[in-house]
Amino acid sequence: MKKPIRLFVYHTAEDDPKKCSAKKMQRFGHVKLENNLRRLPRGMILLNPLSEKSLSKEDERLAETKGILALDCSWKTIEKQFPYIEEKYVSRALPFVLAVNPVNYGKANKLSTLEAFVAALYILDRTEQAEEILKLYKWGPQFIELNREPLEDYRTAKTSKELIERMNQYISD
Repeated sequence: MKKPIRLFVYHTAEDDPKKCSAKKMQRFGHVKLENNLRRLPRGMILLNPLSEKSLSKEDERLAETKGILALDCSWKTIEKQFPYIEEKYVSRALPFVLAVNPVNYGKANKLSTLEAFVAALYILDRTEQAEEILKLYKWGPQFIELNREPLEDYRTAKTSKELIERMNQYISD
């Protein structure tokens, strides 16, 4: 098993706390939750759906050394959050996957924080770490089942460009 990647969440407390996957991941020791941006280390990979570059194997070394950061906020305010947070981090988007969380089931890229981390970990070949996190919810294992084929393709892509080419096959189908 490869060394686990450290996971961080900048938590804005905008969503329903009962449905917050970030808080549940924190309770079980999978992430470090922070509500003060200044306390988070610089240089991490920021999972940003607005980024122009996709997460890929090229980012594995950075993820191993610095970690991955997710922003836990409402989808309604996401565009306001990223401009001021991006400058401290290496911004990367996740490729096309479908959500299985009960709020956004079947919607493309409307992922919970948990699903975003799982997709990132899977792409960076941390499948065991990803599967461990998914056990927190009954619906969790469905995420891999529903997205297995694209996730496997993304995981074997060597570069962001190659990953995007593979992703485009799923979008155009």
